[in-house]
Amino acid sequence: MNSAALNQESNRVLNHAVLGADSSMNEVEIFLDGKPLKAREGEPVMAALVAAGVKVFRHTAKGSPRRMFCGIGRCTDCVMKVDGVPGVRTCVTRVHAGMRVERQDGIGSWKAEGADER
Repeated sequence: MNSAALNQESNRVLNHAVLGADSSMNEVEIFLDGKPLKAREGEPVMAALVAAGVKVFRHTAKGSPRRMFCGIGRCTDCVMKVDGVPGVRTCVTRVHAGMRVERQDGIGSWKAEGADER
């Protein structure tokens, strides 16, 4: 790939050899583990995270890190908690403004952060 095609501020490809120039989408803010990230509305969550330099999406029940693998929704390596819902495949889920994404351990949990145990 031509080095000029890669945005040096992120891992985002701006001029793809097959898909052409990056179409302009509205830039929005999403949150990964409570920290703000820039993303493009409508792009896959996984694409936004990779562009921001995120390498680990989740950990298995045994603690092994998982990252992008298939990118088409067939595996579970990119599953994360999205807007409070665990097990969401981020490669086929589109970004929306204010989205809250959290890394997931094992199968995830519906329990909200800081919620009281009952």
